[in-house]
Amino acid sequence: MPELPEVETVRRGIEAKVVGRKITSVEVGRDRSVRRVGREAVIHGLTGVTITSARRRGKYLLCDLDSGEEMMIHLRMSGRVLVEPVGTKRPAHTHVVLSLSARDGVSDEMWFVDPRTFGEVVVFDPVHTAQVLPELIRLGVDPICEHFDSTVLADRLKGKRGAIKPLLLSQHVVAGIGNIYADEILHRAGLRWNRTADSLTTPQVRRLAQFISEVLTDAIAAGGSTLDDSQYVDIEGKTGSFQAEHRVYGRDGKRCVTCGKADIVRVVAAGRSTAYCPRCQK
Repeated sequence: MPELPEVETVRRGIEAKVVGRKITSVEVGRDRSVRRVGREAVIHGLTGVTITSARRRGKYLLCDLDSGEEMMIHLRMSGRVLVEPVGTKRPAHTHVVLSLSARDGVSDEMWFVDPRTFGEVVVFDPVHTAQVLPELIRLGVDPICEHFDSTVLADRLKGKRGAIKPLLLSQHVVAGIGNIYADEILHRAGLRWNRTADSLTTPQVRRLAQFISEVLTDAIAAGGSTLDDSQYVDIEGKTGSFQAEHRVYGRDGKRCVTCGKADIVRVVAAGRSTAYCPRCQK
């Protein structure tokens, strides 16, 4: 599933290539992709409006419209957002198409492509966010677009006794982190995945907050991570490169590049795969 760095990369692409353009027409090919509000609401809500900004909270893309409404896109497992000139052959599983007004003499289409159809496109009045998208209200702190440091993280972990990795994966604690970046962050912070939150010292919380910020920022700069089994690309169809910087994720059985003395171990707990170095992560 695309995580915060991948979604942020897509957001920046939308900001560069789509913001300021009018949506001249809308096609919906599969109702499941617009299941939250329905086909007619999406077509009516997007036709003839201009996208005025592109924002992100956690893994949620949010586009402001000049109508006063908003468009939310969630990529889920396999969603992609692509922008291509009109007439370009659409890939399989293109479920929503926005035709955009011409820019520099070129007319483009914005495609929502989703083979597994877990993703969605929603148009809604922000006044009714709590009713239409209640999960947005419950999101925790976004470590990139909101103020974030060790004090904020300590507050988010306060009173919690569970293992640290599931807490990082909880979107109610810190928004946007998934399995890939949780493993990478914990490795760099020198913490094993099953350390309980209430056992962390103040210096360890400080180090964890530092690497949450650093790993996510570095991954954004690299355009995210594109794995062999992943559908993720940016809006121009380009892959990310941060996978070349992974120290533990997807490297089970290989020598740790940090210490050079132990092999990466992979375990499965609560249905989630976790990779770590037994020497670096105590």
